[in-house]
Amino acid sequence: MPLNERLYVVVYDISDRQRWQRVFRIMKGYGAWLQLSVFQCRLTPARKVEMASKLEQAIRQQEDHVLILDLGPAERAELRVESLGKIFQKLERKPFIV
Repeated sequence: MPLNERLYVVVYDISDRQRWQRVFRIMKGYGAWLQLSVFQCRLTPARKVEMASKLEQAIRQQEDHVLILDLGPAERAELRVESLGKIFQKLERKPFIV
């Protein structure tokens, strides 16, 4: 059964250190940290709305900026990434045992 997940890249520019840390903590719950202020996320529509809502509450509209880039259906997204320096690792869906 498909999860209807989409692949997103979330990048942010937060002007205050405390708010940046708050946004970082929020994002750790939704995706994989790629590098400073950049996350890769596989999200269902409901999780995307939930994440965006939490981010909107955490930032100051006039001072901060968050971009959510929709790369398409996660199962069909063909990432074309040019990585200089450290190796880029594609986020894979893995079973999670509780």
